[in-house]
Amino acid sequence: MEDCVFCKIAAGDIPSNKAYEDDTVLAFYDLDPQAPVHVLLIPKEHIPSVMDITPENSQVVAHIFEVAARLAPQLGLENGFRIVNNCGKDGMQTVQHLHFHLLGKKQMGWPPFPPEG
Repeated sequence: MEDCVFCKIAAGDIPSNKAYEDDTVLAFYDLDPQAPVHVLLIPKEHIPSVMDITPENSQVVAHIFEVAARLAPQLGLENGFRIVNNCGKDGMQTVQHLHFHLLGKKQMGWPPFPPEG
C-alpha cells in the first residue's frame, strides 16, 4: 500500500527508532508513548487489520508474538507487559496496517480505560 505510513516505515522510506527487525517483522518505538516502554510490532507485509488474517498470512502473527517474547527481556520487561491490538473503527485503529503495541515498565490498570460516566 503506497499510502500506508507503516508500509513506508517498514520499507525504510520513513525513519524509525528500531527495536528489532528481521525479514518479516519490524518493531519500533512509538512516537507518542503511552507507557515508559511502548514499542509497535508490525508485519512488513501489508495486512490491514486482525479482520484480514487468513490461513495464508496467519503465521506472521505467531512470529510477532515470538518476537515480543524475545524482545521483552531486552527492554527490561521482566515483570510483565501488555500487548494491545486496536481493530477497526470501534477499536480505535488509527493506522490501517496490522500492529501490536508492546507496553511496559509501569503497573497497568484494569479495566484499561475508566468507565464512562
